[in-house]
Amino acid sequence: MAHTFTHLLTHIIFSTKDRRPLLDTDLKFRLFPYLGGIIRAHDGKALIINGPADHVHILASLAAKYSLSDVMRELKADSSGWVHKNFPNQKIFAWQIGYGAFSVSHSNLVEVQKYIADQEEHHRKISFQEEFVAFLKNMRFHTMKGFCGNKLSFAPAGA
Repeated sequence: MAHTFTHLLTHIIFSTKDRRPLLDTDLKFRLFPYLGGIIRAHDGKALIINGPADHVHILASLAAKYSLSDVMRELKADSSGWVHKNFPNQKIFAWQIGYGAFSVSHSNLVEVQKYIADQEEHHRKISFQEEFVAFLKNMRFHTMKGFCGNKLSFAPAGA
């Protein structure tokens, strides 16, 4: 893609299956750099990766030549396999189906980085579900259609 220039900042959020608290300190210490490597392999750059025990936040600059859905499919599949290979005690480890991805303006970069860096403190006050609902509302999603088991279902504005 000669003469194509992009700066696509994306805040990505995804959880462990059933939001189980599987991301302990030792796992995060090795997993988060591995996730960054997968993003680099797709010509992107992870600016920060952090999260509590049940979900991950990534702020990344993504390359235009890869679709977000392809990057996320590979990120979750590759990292899940890597966890099983390198942490045999994590037999039940899996990522929840789906993810949230939100564009970030350059003017909001520092604020989002700080927000992601402060995840442990943030989640002493608010649950993952409350946080994710707030993100969806902020992005103009409306009317929660309901809880389907452990899954949230939302409709975009106008749907």
